[in-house]
Amino acid sequence: MEVNVIDSKSGKSVATLGGLSPKSTVLDIKNEFSKIKPKYYPDRQAFKLDIRGKMLKDEDTLESLSIDNQGKLFFKDLGPQVGWATVFLTEYAGPLVIYLIFYTRPALVYGIGANTKPYADVVKIAAGCWTFHYAKRLLETLFVHRFSHSTMPIFNIFKNSIYYWGFAAFVAYFVNHPLYTPPAYGENQVWLGLAGFVFAELGNFSVHVALRNLRPPGSKERRIPLAGLNPFTWLFKVVSCPNYTYEVMAWTGFTIMTQCLPAGVFCLAGFYQMSVWAIGKHRNYIKEFKDYPRSRKAIIPFLL
Repeated sequence: MEVNVIDSKSGKSVATLGGLSPKSTVLDIKNEFSKIKPKYYPDRQAFKLDIRGKMLKDEDTLESLSIDNQGKLFFKDLGPQVGWATVFLTEYAGPLVIYLIFYTRPALVYGIGANTKPYADVVKIAAGCWTFHYAKRLLETLFVHRFSHSTMPIFNIFKNSIYYWGFAAFVAYFVNHPLYTPPAYGENQVWLGLAGFVFAELGNFSVHVALRNLRPPGSKERRIPLAGLNPFTWLFKVVSCPNYTYEVMAWTGFTIMTQCLPAGVFCLAGFYQMSVWAIGKHRNYIKEFKDYPRSRKAIIPFLL
């Protein structure tokens, strides 16, 4: 059995793959194609049934896709790839290091004499919160997350790093500035914001663990995420992506605690991006699972 591979940009045939069977999978196609075109290793390839169609899953078989002998598949080059873990470790390590430079070496940023002015307690707490958040993200990347795809386009490592590293410097500059003034409502505001931050971080971690347990090691299996015995997972009853909900709550708490406008801007930017991701995942859940709870929203209970 043979399959013609058509370039999705030019519309021209770039290879004919033989020795296949109706039971051959898209992953088999990728492996065979990489033998002919070594430049395009499997993680760099995407195949579609038509130019504007969605990318096929590795486990799809030619039989299930109704592709007969001399059938055709459209190939798309995803570009150079890099591992998800590498991207996450890079984009999360940067903000941790950058923020701590502003906090521990103020003279390098604000000039000589900046290190002689004592920090307000809220500045110390903010540094602890920031450090905890990104250290948690790094550890989750190493020991908790299970990725459905092993790689992503290498360009993302630059795009994501600019976002995270840039905002880290933006927030750190103002929170650690010698002229920074504590919140207007004093300790009560600080403790309120800190309580919200800690609560949300625990919730975010709990949801990440719950999502990890949905996927057996080494598989790409997808299941409907459901609330468990952990109260922090009960948010699954009303939203599809409670990890994003908790993330927004954490940075809202950080903003309240520091009463810092750049922190609020970072929170709003993150909320916008996570809302886009959450809406996309919510729609995919509904398409994929016929019995998916229709009462759920994407990220904000009962609203969005």
